[in-house]
Amino acid sequence: MTDSAVVEEKIAGEVCAAAEDARLTNELEPYLRMDRIPHIWCSGCGIGTAVNAFVRAVIDSKIEWKKLCVVSGIGCTGRVAGYLKLDSFHTTHGRAIPFATGLKLANPQLNVVVFSGDGDLTAIGGNHLVHAARRNIDLKVICVNNFIYSMTGGQAAPTTPKGTIASTTPYGFFENQLNLPQFVEACGAVYVARWTTFHVRQMRKAMVECLNKKGFTFLEIISPCPTLYGRRNNYRAGLDEMKMFKEKSEIKKDADVRDAVMIPGEKIVVGKFIDRERPSFLDAMDEHYREVLKDAYHPYTGAMI
Repeated sequence: MTDSAVVEEKIAGEVCAAAEDARLTNELEPYLRMDRIPHIWCSGCGIGTAVNAFVRAVIDSKIEWKKLCVVSGIGCTGRVAGYLKLDSFHTTHGRAIPFATGLKLANPQLNVVVFSGDGDLTAIGGNHLVHAARRNIDLKVICVNNFIYSMTGGQAAPTTPKGTIASTTPYGFFENQLNLPQFVEACGAVYVARWTTFHVRQMRKAMVECLNKKGFTFLEIISPCPTLYGRRNNYRAGLDEMKMFKEKSEIKKDADVRDAVMIPGEKIVVGKFIDRERPSFLDAMDEHYREVLKDAYHPYTGAMI
């Protein structure tokens, strides 16, 4: 072996040792199922950024890890539940919210988070989203919106912006897309916010606010999908979409949800839209039956307690 080869081998060994040290000192490892790493997400995808912010938000909020449950449906974001080292459930397509509702009603002491994608939550699971928000079920819903069905081939979704390209709309999407903040506000959510994966600190703070607020809260995270959305819409890499998020985002305090519609090439309104109070489903139920049945009624404490 030549002298230069010896030097290169030594440097490679030092790099590997440094990488191993960094891996061992990652403060988030205790909260992740490291035996399932590496994850399946593509390079440039924003879901990992959202997961990173979520774990840090749980730590910041100081809620009990053992009383936290995460429920996901199907799709790229649906894989989040499998990577978190807590009680987590990977449910069927569109059924994350009804599963989470049952979990919360069975044990009201749990903090139940639904972490899923836009197609799963607003299309196949749209009807469940409507009624959970209307009833003000105490759920924390985090929706990663990458504008398409990414895992199944890049088909257009209810959130695909008008005029953009998907695998099923090669000449441009022509339907009206859902404005998610306006949609869930109209249904009755008590907290509604939107950030992009560029706004890491704000996203983390919003997650803490969701975790600490009682009732149906909804956080939309606009995320790049370089593989199936970006490349069809002139964003060659995830970084290109991130640059667009940075340049086009407009932070507004108490913005009108009607301004949150996504129009390609125009501003992306981000921030906290709604923060209000109204009785949760269980509080409203207890109040109603206490008034009707008087002393004969015993407040509901859960089926599993």
